[in-house]
Amino acid sequence: MRVHGRIGGQGAPLLLLHGHPQTHVIWHRVASRLAGRFTLVLLDLRGYGDSGRPEADAQHLAYSKREMALDALAAMRHHGFERFGVLAHDRGARVAHRLAADHPGAVSRLLLLDIAPTLAMYEGTTEAFARAYWHWFFLVQPPPLPEALIEADPVRYVRSVMGGRHAGLAPFAPAALAEYERCMALPGAARGVCEDYRASAGIDLDHDREDVAAGRLLAQPLRVLWGAHGVVGRCFDVLALWRERARQVSGGALPCGHYIPEEAPDALASEALSFFNEDETP
Repeated sequence: MRVHGRIGGQGAPLLLLHGHPQTHVIWHRVASRLAGRFTLVLLDLRGYGDSGRPEADAQHLAYSKREMALDALAAMRHHGFERFGVLAHDRGARVAHRLAADHPGAVSRLLLLDIAPTLAMYEGTTEAFARAYWHWFFLVQPPPLPEALIEADPVRYVRSVMGGRHAGLAPFAPAALAEYERCMALPGAARGVCEDYRASAGIDLDHDREDVAAGRLLAQPLRVLWGAHGVVGRCFDVLALWRERARQVSGGALPCGHYIPEEAPDALASEALSFFNEDETP
C-alpha cells in the first residue's frame, strides 16, 4: 500500500504522525524548529491525506492501528531507520501506541498528544465526553450513512469538527485548512476516516484487551501532553490511565486546546527537543 509523506532535517530519526481530520501538514509550525536536531519523517496515515485507502472489510482489519503501525514501520525502514522516536497527535498517537507495543525494539521514545488510552476512553465514556467527541460515535455507524453525509459536504465536515473546539478555526493557517479540506474531498476519504474509527471501536479494543490481560506495558519512556482547554484532560485522569499501560510516564497540560501542534507549536517544540534528547533509559 502506498504511504505518502515527507522527510527532512538532520540528526536522529523522529517519526511524526497526525490526527483527524488532518494530514502530515499539522506539523508545519513545529517541523522547522525540530529539523535542526532530527531527521523528520512526516506521514499521512492510511485513509488520510494522500496515502492509500484500502477497501473495507467486515472486521475493519485494514484500518486497525496494528496495520497502520506496520505502515509506519515499513516507511521508517525504507529510509534506513531501525530505531526511532515517535511524536504523534490524536489518531496518530493511537497508531504510535500500537507501534510501540507491537515493535518495542523499533521505538526508543514516545511523545503522545491529547489522548488517553483508547480502551480507557471507551470504557470511561460519560455524557460530557460523548457530547464533545460526538464524531467518535457518528463515524462508527454502519456504512454507508456516515460516508454519504461527509461526502455531501466534506468542507463543512472538516470545519465543523475542527471549528467546534476550544478556539474555533482561528488557530489554523488558511493554507493548512485548505489542505485538510482538499484531502477530505478525495475519493474514498470518507470511507477511510470511518473505517479508522470503526476499527478503534472494535478490533483495536480487542488488541488492547489482549495487552491488558497479558500484563504487557510499554517499556519506552512515554511523555503525554494534553490541552488545558481540551476535553481529554477534563474528562480523564490522563497520567493515571497511561501509568496503567506504560512503565515510565511523564507529562502535563499545555495552555491550548486539542490541536497542540498548531495552537502551541513553541511549547510543543521545546517539550520535544527536551524529551527526545534525554539519555535513553536502558
